[in-house]
Amino acid sequence: MMAINIILGAFGAHAVKDILNEYYLAIYHTAVSYTFYNILGLFALAFISTIMPNSKKIKISAYFIFIGTLVFAASLYALVFLEKAILGAITPIGGALMIIGWFILFYAILKDLKLEPLK
Repeated sequence: MMAINIILGAFGAHAVKDILNEYYLAIYHTAVSYTFYNILGLFALAFISTIMPNSKKIKISAYFIFIGTLVFAASLYALVFLEKAILGAITPIGGALMIIGWFILFYAILKDLKLEPLK
């Protein structure tokens, strides 16, 4: 997934920058950026899962983040290249899935490592 994102980033920097207007280019870069950061987060989750191998919450959070990232980015790429504004309505679903995934991870770390939240 990271390799595909790097290809899409390079494609955006070189091939489509002269084709897309500023509005669509900004949307394109948002998709690339969010995908990049969430992939880095998934790498961190893979590491965390080695520390907490029996945590189902960690795996669930990874699924939410992965699917959310795909939905978020794919809807933005579709919006950019198909120029159908209705596709932008799908983007918040992907964003919500990513947010849920990160909250599940936070909860898992607090509960599974028996950490107390700051008071």
